[in-house]
Amino acid sequence: MMKKIQQLGYPLFFVVMALLPALLDSRWLAVATTFVIFTIVALSQDIVLGKAGMFNMGQALFFGLGAYTTAICNAVFGWPLLATLPLAIIIPAIFGVLLAGPIIHLRGDYLLVTTIGFNIVFVQALQNNLGGVTGGPNGIFGLEMLGIPGLAAYQQFTPYYVALAALILTLFILRNLESSKVGRALHYLREDDLAAGSVGINTRVYKIYSFALGAGIAGMAGTVYANQYSAVSPEAFDFLQSVLFFSIVIVGGSSVPGILLGVFVMFVLPEIFREFSTWRYFIFGFAMIFTMILRPRGLWPAKFGRIPKIFTEKG
Repeated sequence: MMKKIQQLGYPLFFVVMALLPALLDSRWLAVATTFVIFTIVALSQDIVLGKAGMFNMGQALFFGLGAYTTAICNAVFGWPLLATLPLAIIIPAIFGVLLAGPIIHLRGDYLLVTTIGFNIVFVQALQNNLGGVTGGPNGIFGLEMLGIPGLAAYQQFTPYYVALAALILTLFILRNLESSKVGRALHYLREDDLAAGSVGINTRVYKIYSFALGAGIAGMAGTVYANQYSAVSPEAFDFLQSVLFFSIVIVGGSSVPGILLGVFVMFVLPEIFREFSTWRYFIFGFAMIFTMILRPRGLWPAKFGRIPKIFTEKG
């Protein structure tokens, strides 16, 4: 039943998302675009946290690294924005390998604290204008925006549809990952990395791979984010953003529908109550509490790895 709901739900979801710009004003179109971008980053976070079972709370680092790679290449070196995309994916992926290599043996809280430290160091480097190219606390402004040839009159919709195209690509990658040998290995790591290693899975390689893949996808989202605002600044990628992405995966339940719901609860819901100023965080906090009490495994828990019914039916 659930599988049929998902088969019908995904096409319906994308039809609604494709028509959404025609129904929204400029403010809510910006919220919808950020919703799509945050969904991409949360899905990249899920590769490490949900699929490989590693407590990473530094995903905003890779998100910001992709955004700043695009911003620096475009604003400082004059590259077209689209030409910066490969570097915005490759550089965070390389950093994912370099950062994960020395700490991959850490578990639980130790890995959590270490990734928080990396995120803080990254933001401090941006604020101190590392190499004289990050713009310091003010960031980098005046970036080029992608345009669709022949549709200049609809330029305001371009960031949204670019983000939506990136989301579709991300979902395609994740769908192939889940059905692959790598996806199964990551699932076994999440369940018990010691047992996974005992049956011949190279746990170190797959853990580093998950960091690299998650970092590359987050870097792509960074390019889309830079395209949306034509600017980047350090506070957009600080530790609190990493907390947001971490919470989205936990609240959502490490499945694609769950993460979509998680982004809605953790990001869109507070925006709906923005007019109530500080009260919106009060409502947001209670929404989180009730979600975790009523759905401790998340709003839509992942079903990957479930025992077939033939082995659990009576008789």
